[in-house]
Parts: sequence; structure tokens; C-alpha cells
Amino acid sequence: MPPTSLSSPGASASSSTAAESLRNSRILASKLYLDVPASKVPLVYSSSYNIAFFGIEKLFKLLPVNGVNDFDIVDLLAVCCVQLVLFEMLAMNDLKDLKDASVVEGCKRTILHPFDSSKWGRICQFLVKEGYLVMNKTVEPLEASEEDLLVVHSETYLSSLKSSLTVATITELAPVAMLPNCILQKKVLHPFRMQVGGSIVAAKLAKERGWAINIGGGFHHCSAEKGGGFCAYADISLCIHFAFVRLNITRVMIIDLDAHQGNGHEIDFSNDSVFLPLSICSSA
Repeated sequence: MPPTSLSSPGASASSSTAAESLRNSRILASKLYLDVPASKVPLVYSSSYNIAFFGIEKLFKLLPVNGVNDFDIVDLLAVCCVQLVLFEMLAMNDLKDLKDASVVEGCKRTILHPFDSSKWGRICQFLVKEGYLVMNKTVEPLEASEEDLLVVHSETYLSSLKSSLTVATITELAPVAMLPNCILQKKVLHPFRMQVGGSIVAAKLAKERGWAINIGGGFHHCSAEKGGGFCAYADISLCIHFAFVRLNITRVMIIDLDAHQGNGHEIDFSNDSVFLPLSICSSA
């Protein structure tokens, strides 16, 4: 009797069952679901969330109309030089492995990305200053490991993040493509992975306490196979899968109030009836 074809319904179902079993085992083995003492408030934050190194956080601020304000002219010139070098490399076809046109368009369109890469810390500072929060009462999450991320992402996608060009595409900041990937792993992707851990433990806390907030996360532009819009990991999709397995959740509704539509988790759960997205975004 000939072996069953890999494309046959039986083989497909078997493969799907094996993939689901592996995903569930990864979720059950994860250490992200911390046991949080009752003395802690269900607000998750780590100083590791903030992305700031070599002054690069200034790249994520738009220049005001009337002057450079907090952006030193020397910093601006340095950024312009990096952009010009990248332009030149693109013009000379030196970046032959550049496959994503969004990096090229990002180079042509803008120098600075309108995103505050240290906003999470400032939110907490504001809450402390106004008397709403005591920092030592917050919950410190664990960093999402590769095994945690593989619950949703493929090994191919995670490997793609070892390319600085890919990270530049996701952050929509062309000069990032010029930086060694080891720096980006530590200074950009590590903060993202910490925020993923925060989102996942916040879901657990919400089930236990009735509410919870992760100051970071909410990477709604990232799907299982593609990042973008400053979203490198699909923490929302990961949250949902963890909740299904560990919290006995059966249905999920996401209310997204960002200016842009959250396309990442919508792609991941597009054919799943247990997921209901509600996105209220800007029409501009």
C-alpha cells in the first residue's frame, strides 16, 4: 500500500493536530504566567520597555514646526548623513538583499518616525507624580523566550529579525538598517520581548483580579509571519492563545482605539469564530 500523500485530508488533519499539540505544550511550559502577590497592583511595567540608546530615541520624535527643540542640530546632521549613505547604497544597488520596498519608501519619505520610543516610562512617571501609582507595587514581567514566541511565530519569521534591514522595515526607521543586529537585539527587540511578556501576564491578572493593564505592548500591526508599524511580535495573538490554554477562555473581543486599524491579530484569527475584533480608527 503506498504511503499517504502529505496533501491528503488525513495527513493535513494529522499535521494540524501535531502543530496544535506542540503549541499547547509550549504554552504549558512557559514561565510567563507569574504568580503575582496580592500586594501588587495589576499594572505591568518594566523600565526595559523603553527604547533609548546612542540618542536614537530622538529619531522617533517629529521635529516641531518652530525649531528643533530637544533635537540637537548635531544629532540631526548625523541622522541625515546616515540617510544619505543609505540613499547612496540603494542607488548603487549595494543592498542587493533588500526585498521589502517599505524600507526604500521609508528612506524617501522621512527621516524621523512619529513615535515616542520612551513613552512607557513617562506614563509611569506621570502616574507616580500625580499620586496614582507607587512604582514598587507594579508587576515586573519576564521576557518572552523564543519558545514562547514560537507559539505564534514561525522559526523563519524569528530568524528574519536577525537582519537589521528587517528591523528597519518593522520600525519604519531607515537608519536602523545601518546598525549591527546585535545592538538591535539588545536595545530594540529585547524591549519588545519584555512587553510581550507583560501583555501575557496582564491577561492572567485580568482573569484573576477583574482588570489589568500592561503599560506596553498592544503590537496590533504584527501577525504571525509579518511585523510592521513598530510592532515586531504579535503579543495580542500570543495573549489569546495563552488564555485559551491556561485560562479556559473560549471567546475573545478586542476593542482597538488606536489611530490605525489593528491588522495583525485580524490576519491571525481571520477565520476563527471565537475572535471578535472592534477597531475604532482614524479615517485619515
